[in-house]
Amino acid sequence: MSTHDELAELLGSRVRDIPDHPKPGIVFKDITPLLADPVAFGALTEALAATAGRLGATKVVGLEARGFILGAPVALAAGIGFVPVRKAGKLPGATLSQSYDLEYGSAEIEIHAEDLTADDRVLIVDDVLATGGTAEAAIGLVRRTPARLVGLAVLMELGFLPGGTRVRDALGEVPYQALLTV
Repeated sequence: MSTHDELAELLGSRVRDIPDHPKPGIVFKDITPLLADPVAFGALTEALAATAGRLGATKVVGLEARGFILGAPVALAAGIGFVPVRKAGKLPGATLSQSYDLEYGSAEIEIHAEDLTADDRVLIVDDVLATGGTAEAAIGLVRRTPARLVGLAVLMELGFLPGGTRVRDALGEVPYQALLTV
């Protein structure tokens, strides 16, 4: 893609609104049409891989579950490693965990303790930034490893929710990129 606006237009045109999902009053942003389009998915992957390269990332951390779908091809395209962040209890072996609050309760994410070393520079990748809870927890989790957090990149930020502000505060000087803001 030649410009950010052209990329945003392409990606945005492939995101489908699903009204009243998962409950009445919510408009779900469905990225499956984007994933099904090899041109749009390729452009997304290339843009995020370029971000990884620009930041000197050595690992992409992808958040369960759609962050896996985006993060793994980004890591491959950038020629760097991929590390999954999973919901609690899904990873075998020694893990680091981070709890975070949800609208009605709490959740926990984990990463293998040995997957990030002091030599690693980490780009966190996810699909949608909404309330920011999962991204904020991932930031905290990566910061508990010896690795250096170099950025957070998402396909889409829901600008009408507080996630962007919350995550920017948690990141401090670490770069944040949303390819689309809706």
